[in-house]
Amino acid sequence: MAAYYWVDTTSRSGQVPSTALQGGHDIDGAPIFVGRAFHDGDWIPAKVLPSKNIAYVPYNGDEIGVDRFQVLCEQRFDWVPAHGGHIPESAVIGGKTSDGENLYIGRVHHDGAHTIGKVHPSHQTCYIPFDGKEVGHKEYEILVLRP
Repeated sequence: MAAYYWVDTTSRSGQVPSTALQGGHDIDGAPIFVGRAFHDGDWIPAKVLPSKNIAYVPYNGDEIGVDRFQVLCEQRFDWVPAHGGHIPESAVIGGKTSDGENLYIGRVHHDGAHTIGKVHPSHQTCYIPFDGKEVGHKEYEILVLRP
């Protein structure tokens, strides 16, 4: 059996599988799950908010709401501190840009939330979707597969 898998879902369902990986919480305390979505030619790590029936991706300076996305499932992961584009061995690939660069799953504390984003190695930054914008952080945690 694979160590993890992605489950297709939509915002209309308002729920995630029981094995979905919770990655943090929103400013109102609602759980945020790890996801990814296809947007403008890229597969982008996403924050999934079942309580709000939506997922968001950070893209081109904006927080983009998406209705169709995938949720990461299973619980064999750890979060490792990282910074400046460093990608630890066994980091989980969460997406890919249209030009082929891998994007990884990151998270940060921001304005009262503990939220999910994309680690873009060539930018040396973890970008999160937050309050309508794409917000960059040089210090972050990155999701790795537990040995």
